[in-house]
Amino acid sequence: MTNTTYTMTIDGRAVAGGATIDVLNPATEELIAQAPACSRDEVDQAVQSARAAFGSWAATPIETRRRLVRELGQTVLDNLEPLAQLLTSEQGKPLFEARIEVGSLGQLLKAQSTIDIPVEVAEDGPERIVETHYVPIGVVAAIVPWNFPMLLSGFKIGPALLAGNTMVLKPSPFTPLTALKLGELTRDLLPPGVLNVVSGADEVGPWLTAHPGVDKISFTGSTAIGKKLMENAASSLKRLTLELGGNDAAIVLPDVDVDTVAEKLFWSAFGNNGQICIATKRLYIHTDVYEPIRDAMADYARRMTVGNGAVKGTRLGPINNRPQYERVKSIIADARERGLTFIVGGEDIEGPGYFVPITLIDNPPENARVVAEEQFGPVLPLLRYDSVDEVIARANDCEYGLAGSVWSSDEDAAIAVARRLNTGTVFINHDQYLSPFAPFGGQKSSGIGVEGGVAGVLEYTYPQTLVRRKPQPAAAA
Repeated sequence: MTNTTYTMTIDGRAVAGGATIDVLNPATEELIAQAPACSRDEVDQAVQSARAAFGSWAATPIETRRRLVRELGQTVLDNLEPLAQLLTSEQGKPLFEARIEVGSLGQLLKAQSTIDIPVEVAEDGPERIVETHYVPIGVVAAIVPWNFPMLLSGFKIGPALLAGNTMVLKPSPFTPLTALKLGELTRDLLPPGVLNVVSGADEVGPWLTAHPGVDKISFTGSTAIGKKLMENAASSLKRLTLELGGNDAAIVLPDVDVDTVAEKLFWSAFGNNGQICIATKRLYIHTDVYEPIRDAMADYARRMTVGNGAVKGTRLGPINNRPQYERVKSIIADARERGLTFIVGGEDIEGPGYFVPITLIDNPPENARVVAEEQFGPVLPLLRYDSVDEVIARANDCEYGLAGSVWSSDEDAAIAVARRLNTGTVFINHDQYLSPFAPFGGQKSSGIGVEGGVAGVLEYTYPQTLVRRKPQPAAAA
């Protein structure tokens, strides 16, 4: 275990807390640190601090808020290497991917700082002017998961603070360390109370989201937890942004170039070891190119190095935590019990570490768990189809609607398919790119609200319409 002391940030101060939670390296299962376990009193302190800071922060000129969000992004970039190494140790991803995530956070915050909050003029006539301004909501409780603990924090911090809100940020108990360090970096940059960072076990989230001093919840995670948060929010009508699960379908049309597309399809599914909400979870391949793509992806998978993310040359790391590790293994076990065909993978990897082999399953039925559930790990079903109408129906027959992709040499044909998918985002010959300037959100059980772009900033505001009567000319004598 390292000797580093990790503290929460409440009202701009370091708070050690009275208890701790253990943080393990998922590649070794060794204890690497102990993080503070926030008490209920400390949750109260964090919310009260955010509440006390809200008035002055909301009144701060937006250009000042814009500058501070931009400077926070630069501060992240200035500390990229130590944050990336810490991220690999607690999350498990290869160090080169951790560097990308930390760098992406810094660039995201800087990009978000350039977004303008509109004033909309609905009516400008001879008698009156009607215009809508967007004003901050108040105190935001932001809860982020363990797969991208830094980047997903940025999707919430930048827009909320730019719009004039204050925040209490809670990271996953599996990956609290980088968020705690981020909070530490803000202490000399942001006014006290504007951004508080607390950590702890599972009970901290409900304490925070049900807190009467919280005005809005912004959550990224599972659909099941999202539904519980809605229950917590109901009594006080808290505003919600929920980015939830997905079972994203990729559709490969028969005109693709197999040699070009196979590697891209692989990474659309297995980036971050499959632990991405918008990763390909169901790969539908036209029967004319099914075998060539299947074989090319299998060959590519066999060349991948799975191991400790801190070791140079590792391409895929471990599953982040034991509960998810056991869940992914249970999906593989279900496929084995059903007698499904494994193209590659499916075997157990001897510990230590939460390692699962890259696993491709050959044309399983739609009701198999590996197809019907979001795997969130290095397991992918390859599914054969014969017609466009058939594959669109199969792709849409799902409770989720987060993202999807279409792959074709004919862009017009791909767009025609994409427009028929019931998802919030569709990638065309592309995958997993989220623009800071475009809204990202899900349909159906994949969420409520959006993140990104002007729409993402407005999620942290109330519309306030001002109706003003114009001076009228004096009546003629």
